[in-house]
Amino acid sequence: MARSPLCTPRDHLLSRRQWLGATALAGASALAVNPLTIAAEAKKKGKQVLFVWLDGGLSQLESWDPKPNTPFGGPFRAIPTSVPGIHISELLPNSAKQMHHLALVRSLCTQDNSHSAGVERIQRGDPKNRGVTYPYFGSAVAKLLGSGDSGLPPYIHVKPLSGGFMPKDAGFLGPKFGALALGDGKAPDNLLRPETMTAEEDNERNELRNLVDQRYAENRRTNTMEATRYVFNMAAQLQKRRDLFDISTYSPKDVERYGKHEIGRHMLIARRMLEAGVTFVKVSSFGWDTHGDNFNGQGSLVPQFDQAFAAMISDLHERGMLEHTLVIAMSEFGRTPRINGHLGRDHWPEAWSLAMGGTGIKKGAVVGKTNDKGTFVATDEHDIGHLFHTWFRALGIDPKKTEYDNEGQPLPIAHEGCKPLTEALA
Repeated sequence: MARSPLCTPRDHLLSRRQWLGATALAGASALAVNPLTIAAEAKKKGKQVLFVWLDGGLSQLESWDPKPNTPFGGPFRAIPTSVPGIHISELLPNSAKQMHHLALVRSLCTQDNSHSAGVERIQRGDPKNRGVTYPYFGSAVAKLLGSGDSGLPPYIHVKPLSGGFMPKDAGFLGPKFGALALGDGKAPDNLLRPETMTAEEDNERNELRNLVDQRYAENRRTNTMEATRYVFNMAAQLQKRRDLFDISTYSPKDVERYGKHEIGRHMLIARRMLEAGVTFVKVSSFGWDTHGDNFNGQGSLVPQFDQAFAAMISDLHERGMLEHTLVIAMSEFGRTPRINGHLGRDHWPEAWSLAMGGTGIKKGAVVGKTNDKGTFVATDEHDIGHLFHTWFRALGIDPKKTEYDNEGQPLPIAHEGCKPLTEALA
């Protein structure tokens, strides 16, 4: 007879001997480790991802695919880069110097021109309709690559405003593979142990919780319980690595190089997380939806991104980390070539661009192109499914041979109707 999911009096019985037996296993010590040492170790352990999300829509015409001296080109020039023949917007002078580490895709043609649909579709890879909610790329990587030996959460999201655990990113993979969001780059609330509690008492409390969790999980579906246990365990690991959040240890030179603006501070925190061995680090920047006053808006935001992004690429290269770290910078769509009555650019999924680099990516490559006015893609169009295939391949994951297991239901990790951009792969 199937057991009821409801609690019974027996479930609340826990002997003193069981409790003391469990707590006898407790005990841990915190270690202070040099970030450069951790970066060297991370290089040996596996692939990582830095995913820079420019929420609202970076203008391709003011970034990776400028069209100066055309009806829709705007006031900014195109400048040469460290790769002969490749020109990008003058708003990206620092990234131009790093172009030999990067690849551009200028042939993106996606479907949704609303934020609510575009953000979800782009970050989930738009698989065929399977009747389930697919995971964001960060959750997919957390599932497929795991957390390595760092002991830290495999998916950390550095973002403005509030933080906390974000289970929705995980889709059908279950809340365990959600993102741990660091609001304004700060440690989660209540992470630190209360001063009134000793380390030994904290260990005993956690062991008691684990024992009760095990009792509760008998003959029950365990997704929620596993996620709760996972969050507690990750919090314990983060307590041991409180040094990651100590901004006083950043060198003044690095702070200046990355920029004292929000995206600069957050990108520097992201670098530390990568150095510590976090598998997937996402950095979000808001405010890119320039329906009005586009040229002043993008003219202010793009240089801030440029400063932080170029510093990150340079540092990852110098540390040898770019060899095993996939770097992606993108939005949910681009912006219209035509300038509206408010001197802004609206949403434009029909022809836009992204930049990527690092492990598995061909350096200095440019995939596709738009027509002379930048209105539409002039070569083969590429949807987000093509990019998911490309990114998985770059990380050493074969989408044709790798499947998710959704409670016995095999599901593809990327859209079967798409294929990788071989021109972008090393």
